[in-house]
Amino acid sequence: MNSRQAQQALRVTRQTQGKGHTPRKVTHPATPVALRVETGTRLTPVNAVAVGSHRHPLANQHANARLAHCEETVKGRFEAIAPALQAIAGLHLGAGFSAQAQAIAEAQLGYRLPERILNDAWVSGADMKALYAYCTFQALKLATEQFANDLRQQVEAVQDTRNFFLDCGFHAVDISPCADGRLKGLMRYILRLPLTSFTRRKAYAGALFDVETDVRHWMATELRRFREGVPTTVDAGTRYLKIAVYHTSSSSPCHEGCAAHGSNDHQAVAAALDRLNQFRQAIENSFCCGASTDILLIGVDTDTDAIRVHIPDGEGELSPQRFVDNKVLFHATLGLSADQAGLAVHEAVEAAVNQHGWGTGKGAPHDGMRRLVTNLLINNLSQMDYVMDLHNGQYADIGHAERYISVGDGFEEVQIRNVAYYAHLHTLEEGVADMDVGIKIFKGLNVKHGLPVPVAIHYRYDAGVPGSRERTVAKAQRVAAAIRNRYAALVEQGLLLCQLSVQDTPTGSPVEVVEDVA
Repeated sequence: MNSRQAQQALRVTRQTQGKGHTPRKVTHPATPVALRVETGTRLTPVNAVAVGSHRHPLANQHANARLAHCEETVKGRFEAIAPALQAIAGLHLGAGFSAQAQAIAEAQLGYRLPERILNDAWVSGADMKALYAYCTFQALKLATEQFANDLRQQVEAVQDTRNFFLDCGFHAVDISPCADGRLKGLMRYILRLPLTSFTRRKAYAGALFDVETDVRHWMATELRRFREGVPTTVDAGTRYLKIAVYHTSSSSPCHEGCAAHGSNDHQAVAAALDRLNQFRQAIENSFCCGASTDILLIGVDTDTDAIRVHIPDGEGELSPQRFVDNKVLFHATLGLSADQAGLAVHEAVEAAVNQHGWGTGKGAPHDGMRRLVTNLLINNLSQMDYVMDLHNGQYADIGHAERYISVGDGFEEVQIRNVAYYAHLHTLEEGVADMDVGIKIFKGLNVKHGLPVPVAIHYRYDAGVPGSRERTVAKAQRVAAAIRNRYAALVEQGLLLCQLSVQDTPTGSPVEVVEDVA
């Protein structure tokens, strides 16, 4: 199946159903037989044949078709850049060159190119490196607008997700995945969680999040609860949940795993778990309330998007050996009914909680944690079904295929696999390890082909704070200068080009470009 078939299936579904999708809710039962799973909008048997033959009973086909359309649209803009520029490069650099180039750009890319670059082309040729970077940033701009528009249509899903987290006993969810571009679609695709102010997502190379920064965020969250009672009051008994996400490659574990850990899966797991324990211990040492925090460790096989959820025990402790592997669960439940598959997911969680041997824990986690894990596993079954249909069960680009390096606060609206490598930093010194990994990746992707490294430096400001925008712009300019200085050799060859932009704090706010490549 390809994404065009998925779009056709979506259109047929809308015509036959006549209603939008109701987000799936999973209710954790008092006893296994009481498990209830709503599977959402389903394709009819006739349409199911067109979409694919590997239907999972819990997969949300309506959502899969929407995501397929989004993936094709966003990645299609990036993939159209090289062919369009190749056509422009073949034009005669005489009179009429600019008009012909603009005609190609408008036809194949949907936007015009900078006139200055085209008008100067007759002197020494068109600056194709600058045009490539400009087109990359234009594709990013259009993708951001598309995701923001889609986000405004997900108000109900966002509220449902917020309520679900609260119902599970969590008043905040802080997620730190690896900065690898293959995890860029973690929220929207892999975990199927809508963007919301209730969740915080910051990526770091190797999932090695900054403990001190996250403790400060925890403090701010708890202070707001104390002062405003948002989203819960301090006596509500809810918890702050910190999640770290590492990744592996099932088909090439020694070469396409986490670059920050030398593709050593054991090291990736151990390092992420160590950071989680440091975070939890730091709060307990400083505030004597470690019981108000929970930690969770998730692994992602970036070849298939299957997750592995490490389940805490009754004391909140995690083990590398105690987990549910969703790849195994997917194939074990493929031929079952929706109710049978839902029950199997619940039983897999309970089996992991009660396992013996290396992963034996001290009791079971609280009910809300088990419900959350069950929900994440079921959400991910839809993504595995998606990869099965659109990519024959495994992505063709099992390695890096990012289009740009995202520096700063990142474009949180854009959630799609392998579109960007992310380096979260406020100064180059603190994030130099992340940047060096990103530059190493792009030397293989772009530089060796003579293409530049597009670096999108993006920070968010708070319009309610006087002078916030001006200070944020100054910070972006300072970071850009430091990057250009560190990678001066690439800059001198035109092989590293930056775009600077800022954005107001609310998700979906307009992106304001303050310095472009042309």
